[in-house]
Amino acid sequence: MTDENRRKTEKNGDRPPFDPALSDLPERIVGWYRENRRRLPWREEVSPYRTLISEIMLQQTRVETVKPYFERFLSAFPDVASLADANDELLYKLWEGLGYYSRARNLKRCAHEVVDRFGGVIPSEQKDLLSLPGIGPYTAGAIAAFAYDRPVAAVDGNVLRVTARVTAEPGDILAPAVRNKLTALTSSLVPTDAPGDFGQGMIELGALICLPNRPPKCELCPIRDLCRANAEGIADRLPVRGKKPERKLEYRTVLLVRSGTSTLLHKRPARGLLAGLWEFPNFSGGLDEKEALDAVRALGLDPVRVRPLGEAKHLFTHIEWRMTGYLISVADPDRPLPDGYEMPETDDLLSRFAIPSAFAAYTRSLTSPLP
Repeated sequence: MTDENRRKTEKNGDRPPFDPALSDLPERIVGWYRENRRRLPWREEVSPYRTLISEIMLQQTRVETVKPYFERFLSAFPDVASLADANDELLYKLWEGLGYYSRARNLKRCAHEVVDRFGGVIPSEQKDLLSLPGIGPYTAGAIAAFAYDRPVAAVDGNVLRVTARVTAEPGDILAPAVRNKLTALTSSLVPTDAPGDFGQGMIELGALICLPNRPPKCELCPIRDLCRANAEGIADRLPVRGKKPERKLEYRTVLLVRSGTSTLLHKRPARGLLAGLWEFPNFSGGLDEKEALDAVRALGLDPVRVRPLGEAKHLFTHIEWRMTGYLISVADPDRPLPDGYEMPETDDLLSRFAIPSAFAAYTRSLTSPLP
């Protein structure tokens, strides 16, 4: 960048995108990654399908958590065709504990479209990948670069944090303009001879060295001398993040309705929060014992005893549930349950039904004696 262009850029309020020495960054990242990468199941055997599954699972989920889920999922659905034909209950059960079940639903929809539109072969072009359900810019870039060696960028939160620190980006990393600028920078650095290793190296650097929410380990970083934030002593203050909106607070009452070793379940609507999943019956607000018993009677059941189960809370992306629970024993049902309800035995419930982690505190009560 010439001095004249640099002055124009700074006059407009933007910092130069990178130092001339940043041209060394790709080679250093690739070399560091090849020596220091973690051994992960989806890296030991690489394929577009394995990359797709792992990247979707890794969204908002820790690597160590994903490992056993990935292995079990691939055992049940080893390829696109088997995933497209997946039984929904099995799909959700295998996903149980990962949260954000819309990812599982979108994976099945994605597999259907790959079979219908691409003959069962996951495409390599970003525009085709982006046309599939549940695949955004990062996942499309990851599949293209990691599985097909296409020279494209895969920019996730780790990469944004690394590039924000390398350039000492002063803007809010959540702002679209800043994200776009950092994505463009990353795209300009992708080497044509090792795009996959570069992309995974940037992610690995962010996960292991250029850490989030705590001081980065700059002394171990292979590009520390190229990093403006390190040079200016501000790495631990970057990236800048605007304040997220507060979660909406909702109060709910959860009922564990049991007859012997059977427990009442309700299937949620096909759309909305926790769509299509099984849950313990729950109601808006904080019901007292009488109101909880009346709610059970309204389902055509005859309550015998009730015991408070205490309070719990669960955080969704935009909502926080504050819950109170009751364990209610009922007489054996003498009539069919309402539509959308089942009453499986405990062993069957735990082995076959995917209960969202929002209810984890109450799921643990299934092994408690009846009141």
